Amino acid sequence: MTAPTHVAGPPRLRRPWKFNWTATLIVLMGLIGVGVLMYPSTAAWWSQYHQSQLIGSYNQSVLQEPYPHNEDRLAEAHAYNQALTSGALTVGEHKPTTDGSANPTFDYWHLLSEPDVPLGRILFPAAEVDLPIYHGTSDEVLLKGVGHLEGTALPVGGADTHAVLAAHRGLASATMFDHLDQVQVGDTFTVQVLGEVLTYRVVSTQVVKPEDTKTIAPQPGRDLITLVTCTPLGINTHRVLVTGERVMPTPAEEVDRALNNSDLPGFPWWAVILGAAVIGGGLLIWRSGYPPKSKPSRKTQS
Repeated sequence: MTAPTHVAGPPRLRRPWKFNWTATLIVLMGLIGVGVLMYPSTAAWWSQYHQSQLIGSYNQSVLQEPYPHNEDRLAEAHAYNQALTSGALTVGEHKPTTDGSANPTFDYWHLLSEPDVPLGRILFPAAEVDLPIYHGTSDEVLLKGVGHLEGTALPVGGADTHAVLAAHRGLASATMFDHLDQVQVGDTFTVQVLGEVLTYRVVSTQVVKPEDTKTIAPQPGRDLITLVTCTPLGINTHRVLVTGERVMPTPAEEVDRALNNSDLPGFPWWAVILGAAVIGGGLLIWRSGYPPKSKPSRKTQS
């Protein structure tokens, strides 16, 4: 009995790959759409990354300063606060809110740090804030971090002081005080200035008109800091005010956190999404370059 013979069929032809312009245009449009949707979170991540690098450099420089350089600067800031009578300057203007005047003995712009160099750091976990603090509230300052409102006490603590710190909300390229309107009474935030760490517990949150400056006036015997940002988003007719009162002593965990590098911005999930979109788009273009398999005819099957 002879074994059955197998007749070899025609050789399989390798399907040629051909560039598919239609699929490529569809993928490119899709990638552009994903990029537009991911831009705010991507820009905010890079902005916070840059801020965290600045904070790390600030912490390092503070810890490396020889004694008593930082102590002398803090003492000068306390003396400035005691002599301050001018009242806050309206944000974006040089208009004091009271009839007093600043003591000419002190050069505000060189207290605690040199101009354009952070004078401190603010951490507010409930508002997802870990940002450097700068002198003044000019547009340039508010695009790169938190500004100290000139005319209010410097954020170094002390009875009868009320410091005011302001930042933008709703920037497309950065996250500043975006979540300030979501904090609650009892939340805490911490300020670190030249190695001095001060923690404040939120005692009030309110929305006021820009000209209502009574809410940021010093109160006898109290150590206060008020955080300010604009509202509603894009309209900015009012101000969100979050006021905290000093917690003493400063909790040890807050001291450790304030003297260490920032743990923000966290893992860049936007990079995973963009990477997946690019890989998926590339696979789609590659697959679309091959013609679809032709089904065998019935005559061939029979």
